[in-house]
Amino acid sequence: MISRNRESRLKRTTLLALLIVCAVSSQCGGLNSPSSQRYPLTGKIISVEQTKQQLVVSHAEIQGYMPAMVMPFKLKDSSLVRTLAKGDVITATLVVDGHESFLADVRVVRKEGSSDPRDAEINALPHEGDAVPDFTLINQSGKKISIKQFRGKTLLITFVYTRCPLPDYCPLMSSNFAQIDQALQKEPALYAKTHLLSVSFDSKYDTPAVLRSYGAAYTEKYTDEKFEHWEFASGSAEEVKAITKFFGLQYEAKSDQIVHSLITAIISPDGKIAKIYLFNDWKPTAVLNDLRAMKL
Repeated sequence: MISRNRESRLKRTTLLALLIVCAVSSQCGGLNSPSSQRYPLTGKIISVEQTKQQLVVSHAEIQGYMPAMVMPFKLKDSSLVRTLAKGDVITATLVVDGHESFLADVRVVRKEGSSDPRDAEINALPHEGDAVPDFTLINQSGKKISIKQFRGKTLLITFVYTRCPLPDYCPLMSSNFAQIDQALQKEPALYAKTHLLSVSFDSKYDTPAVLRSYGAAYTEKYTDEKFEHWEFASGSAEEVKAITKFFGLQYEAKSDQIVHSLITAIISPDGKIAKIYLFNDWKPTAVLNDLRAMKL
């Protein structure tokens, strides 16, 4: 389990700086810092988040850094957030400097309303209200499970892999789920109407035995854990691909790591997406409040 002090430090680390696979200097400089790395970026704006001064961009492959993904990016010039719009196609420079990363030199090359080759992929991302298909997986006990079996309960689902080395990614998601699970235990009525599911997209390594050990460490029940409320699952490559594709999770194996996006969702008792949490900036308290607001 991640300690409170460590978790506090981890949450201050920016999202994209942790995606990097190769070593980066730990000294933060600035736009022209000798330690900074710069990457050309081209992409389409999915949303503009003015309060966070960031863009969510569906970008093409960033050579030497990451594959094509939908990711959030901070802006170096916060005033630009008022001039950019959903649908704009931009070019920019991604600057990565220690624990800081941001977009600089942002230029709009095509305004909102123009077509983009990745529109079909973007439009296929899940939306609240969408019915979730009956995906099948294998849980930590080696038993086959399906999404349909959780009908009648509210299912909170996220995606991780056990070897993830980036503390603001899978370990943070699992730590958040552990906090939610512990909080729900103090509310028996809500606990009985909810279920948690962590799905691994590393189907080759994350066997039931590995998932069982990983999950028991986060619940801190170890050999006494029965996984009655929070399960961990994976499956065949085809099964994993099916569920991750539906939820819009993007991942790609690189050396001994998997570069990936993040998504967490609440599935209502009738099997539809009730809430989607993108990336890693959601808090357990917010999810708990959303669960309570559903008046289960």
